[in-house]
Amino acid sequence: MVTAKLTALGIAVLELLHERPMHPYEMAQLMRVRSVETRLKLKAGSLYHTVDRLQRNGYVDVVETQRDGRRPERTVYAMTAAGKDAFQERGRQMLGDVVPDYPDVLSGLAVIDELGHDATLAELGNRITRLRAAVASEEVVVARLLADGTPEVYWLDFRYRAAQRTFELAWMEQLYESLDSGRIPFQDKKNRPHLSKEDNASKTG
Repeated sequence: MVTAKLTALGIAVLELLHERPMHPYEMAQLMRVRSVETRLKLKAGSLYHTVDRLQRNGYVDVVETQRDGRRPERTVYAMTAAGKDAFQERGRQMLGDVVPDYPDVLSGLAVIDELGHDATLAELGNRITRLRAAVASEEVVVARLLADGTPEVYWLDFRYRAAQRTFELAWMEQLYESLDSGRIPFQDKKNRPHLSKEDNASKTG
């Protein structure tokens, strides 16, 4: 029998159901508290669709329904034995496998010489500004998680993403300085910020 491959959101749902049975609304609340949106797109519609798919695949099952006053009934789900097995298998793959990643920034770095000095520094400056804002925002989230007493093992994914962002900011700031100072020179003469003495001599000779 071929088992359905768990998506990142499916893993996030089963991750919570390891703790206790929950209804999707509670799952969504906990995911926001733990900043799960930093590793996947978190939308209410997608969450309910994922829970339905997990149930069709036999990975979760309904254990009860709850009603609070006039609010609609909330269906509480628990993880099945099959769900636990699938979770363990997919979780090990996600943690241990090294898969190719092709972020757009790599292609951007590859065409810096063609973009030229002024355009490159302008766009790097924009990126650095956004990265600084993101790092500052993530520092606030970390402080909140620590203050709330949320167990650190529940937000290791956020710590990893925040560390990546901090590293990228430092790396991009160093790159900006190296390109601006000429330590990393542009090879295309028309893209250099200033002509060297040799270039001036060749033009006037």
